[in-house]
Amino acid sequence: MTTTTAGSTPPATTHLAATARGLTRTYGRGDAAVHALRGVDLDLPASRFTAIMGPSGSGKSTLMHCLAGLDQPSAGTVTVAGRPLHGLDDDQLTLFRREHLGFVFQAFNLLPMLTAGQNVLLPLELAGRRVDRDRYERLTATLGLADRLGHRPGELSGGQQQRVAIARALITNPAVVFADEPTGNLDSEASAEVLGLLRTSVRELGQTVVMVTHELAAAAYADDVVVLADGAVRAHLVDPTADTLVATLRGDR
Repeated sequence: MTTTTAGSTPPATTHLAATARGLTRTYGRGDAAVHALRGVDLDLPASRFTAIMGPSGSGKSTLMHCLAGLDQPSAGTVTVAGRPLHGLDDDQLTLFRREHLGFVFQAFNLLPMLTAGQNVLLPLELAGRRVDRDRYERLTATLGLADRLGHRPGELSGGQQQRVAIARALITNPAVVFADEPTGNLDSEASAEVLGLLRTSVRELGQTVVMVTHELAAAAYADDVVVLADGAVRAHLVDPTADTLVATLRGDR
């Protein structure tokens, strides 16, 4: 286990999926201002599974939204897949997200009138891109969906629906998959299954996954854990043990 200080680059990093420098996000003004992020410096390595943790109000979801181009920072810069996001207008950000990012949310966000297979392929259809059948078949097989592709979401369990959502996020071969509390609506067995699949996408498919979670059990699946407190990075842990993670979350380190 290695602990790095706020803003430092984890050891053995050869390629970064995303970086933030001086990232600040303030909502409101004057006495009503809420400082969600306070000058965050962060390097996220490619082809690794990073969990972002912290207590409620620590800024973890705001950080993910700024990294993913879903929210505009008040100050600072974000670079994802080598592309600086500052200066991009809404249309350019939408196009960038469609071409380079994948998303998995707590709500599965599947279209109920489409089959599982059609939901997986939807990002390609919207982008007018050709379907790579080999990738589609490998993804759906790896995620255990091969015999469920003709079913509609209402015919699938929660865990199966989240598998479809993961396959949909991966089908475009994105530079980064952002997952926001992806197991929040699942029981413990389905949660473990989904987290294992996200880890498999990193190990076997070379995917980069950045996940916001408040659950220690979920963070245990990650290679790296970024711990936030009061809008700042308290620690960036590389391959942490459970004891180290618990101590960091308690503020012992």
